[in-house]
Amino acid sequence: MAPQDAWADGVIELRRPNRVALRIGHRGAAHLAPENTLRSFRAAVAHGVDLIEFDVLDLPGGPLVLAHSDHLDEVSHGAATGSVRARSLAELREVAPELPTLEDALAFFRDEAPEVGLHVDLKLTTRLDELADALRRFGLEPRTVVSSFHVPSLVAVARCTPSVRIGFTYPEDRYGVSRRPALQPVLRAGLASLRAAVPVLVPRMLRRTGATALMLQHALVTARTVSRAHALGAAVLAWTVDDVNDLERVLAAGVDGVITNDPRIFDSNRT
Repeated sequence: MAPQDAWADGVIELRRPNRVALRIGHRGAAHLAPENTLRSFRAAVAHGVDLIEFDVLDLPGGPLVLAHSDHLDEVSHGAATGSVRARSLAELREVAPELPTLEDALAFFRDEAPEVGLHVDLKLTTRLDELADALRRFGLEPRTVVSSFHVPSLVAVARCTPSVRIGFTYPEDRYGVSRRPALQPVLRAGLASLRAAVPVLVPRMLRRTGATALMLQHALVTARTVSRAHALGAAVLAWTVDDVNDLERVLAAGVDGVITNDPRIFDSNRT
């Protein structure tokens, strides 16, 4: 059950001055159950998350669904290859029977997880009015933060749903490097070169997007960056943290929330 101090007047509170950082399940609890499924969401709730992060993708001529990319092997968890968008919902469910629509996911939060917040990570740049309408119909706008690296999408969502929190994701992982172990040395080297520049970039990131939160790759998190964001009234959420040493480091830097594939990591935290 999410702690009550995650909320302020019924609205999700991302800034956590002098309070425990928010626990955010990545795609549910992706290390415990298939990602972006209701089974994964239930696993995350069972381990005490405050919010659940999930990805939303559009099917041409079909509904919005929960998927990280257009790669069918991700959605089917290795059962099939090809394009997600090339198939109908019925065809997708032949190889990915647990694939939820956005409506399925929102019904879960309304009916099964009334005290858990939503972190919607956009994998679409169109039909944002449809997303906003769905959040409104299910009464979930005050519990929702929407994130993306795509500035026009964030601006559009903010226009449609003023009560939804907006988060800017940095950097963009365009090629899925973070999911490919062989490329981790390249990723670490690249992030190390960015780390010192991030505090300088923070004001521009917030100004361009109107964001009240920054979703930063955990290797970019420093106390200086967090302090700069906080001075401008923005929260900092670190992604994706699956090692207890990284957890301790970002918590020591003062982040407001931590996104993880395995919520059990918080039980192992020694700080």
